[in-house]
Amino acid sequence: MNRFSGSGIPSGSLRVLPLLLMVPRASIVLLCGLFLCCGSKATGADKPFGVDLDGRPVDQLAPPGSRAVVLFFSASDCPISNRYIPEIERLDREFSPSGVRFWWVYPNPEDTAEVVRRHQEQFGIHADAVLDTQQRLTTMARATITPEVAVFIPAGGGLREVYRGRIDNRYLALGQERPSATRHDLEDAIRALIANRSVPEPGGPPVGCSIVRLDER
Repeated sequence: MNRFSGSGIPSGSLRVLPLLLMVPRASIVLLCGLFLCCGSKATGADKPFGVDLDGRPVDQLAPPGSRAVVLFFSASDCPISNRYIPEIERLDREFSPSGVRFWWVYPNPEDTAEVVRRHQEQFGIHADAVLDTQQRLTTMARATITPEVAVFIPAGGGLREVYRGRIDNRYLALGQERPSATRHDLEDAIRALIANRSVPEPGGPPVGCSIVRLDER
């Protein structure tokens, strides 16, 4: 079944010829939707955000002392998402000492604990992962594709989103890629937050694979 939302490459079984990569599930389109959500309302934790790979509920995203939480929406079968693994791990290493907590969020129903474990082993990922089984985090961040990031800060006993969108400008469009990024939107947002400056908006829309919504199955 094709999923043309106008906003992403559906996670599906087609070949991404420009990227010379295989995508195991649906058809391919580009995300060109709007993406910024700064100053949104604080979100509490009255129920689990999801579960970890051992099936335990994840009730807390920001432990005491956290300055920010970064949600990296990932999919095991999305080639663009997988190509951002080194960048997210770099940012995690750089900013975790400053109180920035990174979570790898797997929103697609097909990404079970077993699948995600294999994915992390394949790519050497050592990170906190949460299965968004009810897509609460997806809804909370209004994420639509992978890869996409959302940054929250603790506020009023909950979390307030201050950034949502692309990681950088490496991808101009599907099949159009710079040799390397010239603008690092997520990194700039985190640096601004730590420096108590206004968080800049993303410079463009993210490009990737559309999240499979539970109501679309």
